Amino acid sequence: MRRDSEPRNPLRIEIVTIFPAFFDGFLRHGVVARAVERGQVVVGVHDLRSYTHDAHRTVDDRPFGGGEGMVLKPEPIGEALDALGVRPRTERAGESRETVILLAAQGRPFTQATARQLAALERVVLLCGRYEGIDERIRELYCDREISIGDYVLSGGELAAAVVADATIRLVPGVLGNAASTAFESFGEDDASIETDENGVPRSQHGAGGLLDYPHFTRPAEFRGLRVPEALVSGDHQAVRRWRREQQLATTLRNRPELLEEATLSDEDEQTLERLRCSGKRVG
Repeated sequence: MRRDSEPRNPLRIEIVTIFPAFFDGFLRHGVVARAVERGQVVVGVHDLRSYTHDAHRTVDDRPFGGGEGMVLKPEPIGEALDALGVRPRTERAGESRETVILLAAQGRPFTQATARQLAALERVVLLCGRYEGIDERIRELYCDREISIGDYVLSGGELAAAVVADATIRLVPGVLGNAASTAFESFGEDDASIETDENGVPRSQHGAGGLLDYPHFTRPAEFRGLRVPEALVSGDHQAVRRWRREQQLATTLRNRPELLEEATLSDEDEQTLERLRCSGKRVG
């Protein structure tokens, strides 16, 4: 088993799709493009139609039992996975090197915690569903999990695959310029062991600890009659820290109150939440 201190191979993300050109722009811009260019991540996009054997390159067929829409056939997907060296999941039982994911509306919700799990693997294979879905036998034979990016239905899994890949790639060690930045953002980890920065200065923010992020401001200090909150320009690290924590709690309480049930909260946090609930007002 690889130890954390040992160098790791680049994360490989394999995407199986009937629309490979969809990912051209995704791979040419931003964090993803830089990670690929540096060799920190390898992304392969595989055209499902390349694994068909008829003149029309057919990847779908009508469902048994009738019904609306079409279903992706098992043979092309199976051949694509064979070409990638993916074994049936029963043969991979107990291994943590790779995972095969079906992007589907009926999947479990995708979260930052899931992205962290995927970033620690060596290979992630993403199957992009389309039409009414894929033949169930592919899911049963190969898929370790099904993932949905929200409670809505997309035309296909390509958008979802891009979301999962982006959220995962940015968590690969070394991809972001500031490694600590992933702790200090929405859904980030707590800050139990990072009370000061590398210079011993008290941090001006909390790790998210599962909460939403706080509001951000930059220059100018006044814009169209609205000023930056006084705490942020005070020069007092603890005042900044307190203000940002209050904002994290207020934003989470307002927009995603269910996250508070699993968040890492101190006694002071609980007191702040009680005050916010009683006042019914946004802290600002």
